[in-house]
Amino acid sequence: MRTLVTGAAGFIGSTLVDRLLAEGHDVVGVDNLSTGSAANLEAALAGRRRGTAGFTFLPVDIQAPEMAGIVMGVNPDVIFHLAAHVDLRASVDDPQFDARTNIVGTINLCEAGRRAGVRRIVYAASGGSRYGIPSQLPVDESHTLAPLSPYAVAKLAGELYLGAYAGMYDMAPICLALSNVYGPRQNPGGEAGVIAVFGGTLLAGGPVTVYGDGSAARDYVYVDDVVDAFVRAGTAPLSVTGTFNIGTGVCTSVTDVFGLISGLFEQVPPPRHTTARTGELQEISLDGRRAQAELGWTPAIDIAAGIERTVRWLRGHQDIRRAS
Repeated sequence: MRTLVTGAAGFIGSTLVDRLLAEGHDVVGVDNLSTGSAANLEAALAGRRRGTAGFTFLPVDIQAPEMAGIVMGVNPDVIFHLAAHVDLRASVDDPQFDARTNIVGTINLCEAGRRAGVRRIVYAASGGSRYGIPSQLPVDESHTLAPLSPYAVAKLAGELYLGAYAGMYDMAPICLALSNVYGPRQNPGGEAGVIAVFGGTLLAGGPVTVYGDGSAARDYVYVDDVVDAFVRAGTAPLSVTGTFNIGTGVCTSVTDVFGLISGLFEQVPPPRHTTARTGELQEISLDGRRAQAELGWTPAIDIAAGIERTVRWLRGHQDIRRAS
């Protein structure tokens, strides 16, 4: 299978690249490296140098006009679209920048796919923000859509554009509404990813900063499970389309996350609390039964095991922690 992965140098994208290559697929990775790291693609690039991996990397922004020629040249069976601006606070400060990446960039990719005759695009949608304040938990895909931040609106707009292209051009997109993804390669110095941020901070001597009182709860899903959902979506029959929640259905509070991480250390300073961030929900979890029924997907890694794996990876990558 020929595949194109946008956001290939991100922590989810690079993990997907490795999985696709391990299964023998040809992969072209696209990333402008604004937040992704070329180091995440070391294994893929090393395989290419040895002639054992069908991988090509292109440092291109998804908004670039040349995306149409790139997609035409690759002629992929599937486009996995993970490139995005994911900083919620920055989207509030500069909604136009956020929209250029998450809306205009997605339109550019849709147009490139249409011209190349690509039918299957698998899109990384936001499951933690598309539903707004949930009326029940866990939330299923029929819940009212009520995005509460520029980031959430822009990511939902990407879904709607893909739906419009499906109707106009017989494309067959699948949108994966991801809950809070965590795991190895997530940037411990980034604005998103409380598990990586807490782990990196504690390894550096702490203390961690908690926004609000620590009761805010999220549905945390391990990166390998998310990548499995992407692969299943990419290989699903073209009759399977639409939006699928990718989450565990379980809420875990920030306080409980801190407790699980701190249990992996001998001495941990108490967290510092500050004001809750604008646009963030108090509680969200996703009902993944549709993904189980139509994609055959279920999460395999529970949060305790996933946190242990993530902290172990962080311990082995001190250079990343220092640079972040």
